[in-house]
Amino acid sequence: MIKVSVVVLNWNQPELTIACLNSLLAAKRGKKLSLEIILVDNCSDPDKLKKLKEYLDRVRFQKRSRKVSFVLMENKENLGFAQGNNRGIKQALKNSTDYIFILNNDTEIDSDCLIALIEAAETNHRIGIISPKIYYAPGFEFHKDRYQEKETGRVIWYAGGEVDWVNVLGHHFGVDEVDNGQYDQEEDISFATGCAFLAKREVFDRVGVFDKRFFLYLEDLDFSLRTIKAGFRILFAPKSIVYHKNAASSGGSGSALQNYYLTRNRLLFGFKHGYWKIKLFLLIGLIKILFDQDKVRKEAVFDFLKGNFGFKDINSIKANS
Repeated sequence: MIKVSVVVLNWNQPELTIACLNSLLAAKRGKKLSLEIILVDNCSDPDKLKKLKEYLDRVRFQKRSRKVSFVLMENKENLGFAQGNNRGIKQALKNSTDYIFILNNDTEIDSDCLIALIEAAETNHRIGIISPKIYYAPGFEFHKDRYQEKETGRVIWYAGGEVDWVNVLGHHFGVDEVDNGQYDQEEDISFATGCAFLAKREVFDRVGVFDKRFFLYLEDLDFSLRTIKAGFRILFAPKSIVYHKNAASSGGSGSALQNYYLTRNRLLFGFKHGYWKIKLFLLIGLIKILFDQDKVRKEAVFDFLKGNFGFKDINSIKANS
């Protein structure tokens, strides 16, 4: 038997999480695949956590849940994406898993997704991470007015990726394109999005877990580079499909929260992995931000310089503005 542990992180989004778990339970597993679902709650409101507990109580007795084990881990504080997932990863390793599937709670997987991921992983021992093709879930496209109704569900959010050193971010291949088969080839990539990826336990044994300093954003880019530096390949496997309710779990793009963490974490990532020209570019940008009127970005730079990483109360920045 091949054991796959799926780590799903929840924070005050029981409806999204339940839909994600239902898609996992409905997915094909074949005779050789054993599934463990590790649900990590990042200190949700009691009433919302109660909904998840009631769901787990019900689903444990359903026919489709046979040969599936469930673990609920309750954090006493919001540990963010990085450290929240780390708790689930460490539990999976302790439970002697073969593979760990990191999956956002605002996703749903295709019925063949798990089998396709494992089949791709088993083709070569040097493959450490396998990334699925990710579509926008219907109705969650960024440019909704571009697409005909028949195209929804085939609009690409991620078809592999790479490090964008110009902007010091992760770059998605195919984003906003309608899928007409142009990304149907397996290929090695340099960036696996934390939205959904499967990793062999050997990767975590050798590379470690997410760097908790990032808290939120770019921890997946950092993990990808560390994986490649350790000698593993990252493979894009287009036969495995995931649907993403884009930004549904974080409340949307362009927020003060996103602005803060991306600003601080780009500096952390760039100075950790970049060569001297990248560091010089970031240093110049850092100085410009210090003279900017954007209080959120300025605070992000100050925190980077002082080594203040992890969680940040964004409301405290606004209150002091």
